[in-house]
Amino acid sequence: MDEREERRDPIDELRAADPAEGVEPRAGFADEVVARVADESAVAASQASAIKTTDAAASARPPVADLTAERTRRRPRWLPVAAIAASLAVVGAVGYGVGAATGTTTNLADAAAPPISLQRQAGAGTTEAGPVAPGAAADSRFTGAGAADLSYPYGFGRNAFHASGLSTEGGTAAAYAFDAPAASDTATIAALAAALGVEGEPVLADGAWTVGPSDGSAPTLWVSLDGTMSFSYTDPGLDPWVCEDGADVCEPSGEIPSEQVAIDALRQLLADAGRDAGAYEFSSETWEGAVTRTATAWPVVDGQRVDTGWSVEVTNDGLYSAYGALAELVPLGDYPVVSEQEAFERLSDPRFGAQMTIMPFAVREQASDEIAEWVPPTELPAVPSPGTALSWPVNDVDIVEARLGLASQWQPDGSVLVVPAYEFTDAAGGAWSVIAVADEQLDFSME
Repeated sequence: MDEREERRDPIDELRAADPAEGVEPRAGFADEVVARVADESAVAASQASAIKTTDAAASARPPVADLTAERTRRRPRWLPVAAIAASLAVVGAVGYGVGAATGTTTNLADAAAPPISLQRQAGAGTTEAGPVAPGAAADSRFTGAGAADLSYPYGFGRNAFHASGLSTEGGTAAAYAFDAPAASDTATIAALAAALGVEGEPVLADGAWTVGPSDGSAPTLWVSLDGTMSFSYTDPGLDPWVCEDGADVCEPSGEIPSEQVAIDALRQLLADAGRDAGAYEFSSETWEGAVTRTATAWPVVDGQRVDTGWSVEVTNDGLYSAYGALAELVPLGDYPVVSEQEAFERLSDPRFGAQMTIMPFAVREQASDEIAEWVPPTELPAVPSPGTALSWPVNDVDIVEARLGLASQWQPDGSVLVVPAYEFTDAAGGAWSVIAVADEQLDFSME
């Protein structure tokens, strides 16, 4: 029998993906609902009687039913919660777009492949510009409301995927994890603080290590007790946006440091912190109106960039800020991976949900140009005529290339794995990612 015929029935896969499966109301909840519905019915009957007696002419008119109230009254109150959860699962399956900035790259590891991200939303993970702190704002192009956004052609909306010629051969690939416990000690934190020039002793409190004052009077290092031991550093004395004369409004001046200056500063920081700068690839960029230059160092493993690196922001006066993952990677051995064809099929599987991760610079620019400026309406839309077709836009996505790489996966306990993942490139230059690890090594249970 063909191995594809042995796969689970699509209906079973949909049921397995339903987050509301097995949801049951608490003990006694049904009795409470029945009692509440009975009370509501009594009140409604009383109100209807009062209305009937106030106006005999009105009583002759056909009754008007409140459908919302009726639907609410006739079904258990816990069902809408399950329905919302299921709808979120479907929405999550259509994929979310994250614009990725690009910049000049200095290769120190034979031009490693770019990182792959499995994150569903901006504000968690990384872009080509560097790590993105949790809670960071998403690209403004992707935050608007309305039907147009739901059909955005680069990741949002409903997608129909097509491909041919993909490999059907599975195999194994190496996986890794960040060793956070090994980095959470006084000596490691102190070494990073010394590399950054932060004075003081490491203090562990409130879920983080800190070195330096917390009042903004001097450079400070903060290291979180998370799965990567993520750190951040800032020197308030080099903040280019602080007004020296105390004025409320000021404009920074001075030339932007060069790419090489920013990269050299980052390379020196890695060396001072005891890291091998030769195991990283470096990129640098800036943006219009900026007075600083950023640089990012990407760890390279097996010829692949890992999507969690170190970044710095420099001014002409020195290193203003830095952030990254202090924990180092350790091997976890080989994991079974599905074939390109099976991974492609996961793009349409609600258990995985296609993720649009990296949008090439040229495509992003083109997409930006195509987005029309919003114009306030001057009149109401026409009333739809009988038989009007429902607008149900579907993006036609033609996959033309597949690549096996690595992506970070955050576990429920906060630990972080770096595991095999596929990146598919479509004919328009967009990239879609999906986990490559085989089903038998995935835990589908709800936490």
